[in-house]
Amino acid sequence: MIILGIDPGTTQIGFGVIEKQRNNLSCLDYGIIKNNGKDKLYDYQNTASELNKLLVKHSPALAAVEKLFFFKNQKTIIAVSEMRGIIILTLANNKIPLYEFTPLQVKQGVSSYGRAGKEQVQQMVRLILGIKERIRPDDAADALAIAICCANSYNPFNQ
Repeated sequence: MIILGIDPGTTQIGFGVIEKQRNNLSCLDYGIIKNNGKDKLYDYQNTASELNKLLVKHSPALAAVEKLFFFKNQKTIIAVSEMRGIIILTLANNKIPLYEFTPLQVKQGVSSYGRAGKEQVQQMVRLILGIKERIRPDDAADALAIAICCANSYNPFNQ
């Protein structure tokens, strides 16, 4: 089963694609969707277009997106929420089942500790997926963590 994890943002949207075969997880792809941040409508269109390309390339069975649980920067919460809407609509238009996880759930799903730091989560992602080099940018590492959390949480019998 192929799972797409997405870490929403405005100018950088992290994505991570993993494959689950029985209890083994492997990394197929990761990176970012880059936006210029100067024209919201262009950024929305670019995000949908780039996400559609990823969906065609990898044909994921599931997608997982990080929920906005607590946001320190009030100026960007609306912009990130709008971009989440574009992401969710694109997934819905492609009939990809969507799962959402809070940052706490992602940290627990990857490191078994909800207060784990970014370094600890990244180290666990690399260990779980067998990636030797540091995952850059951090948004892509976060997206892989979201995909792993989904893989570990998904139960086809609870649908």
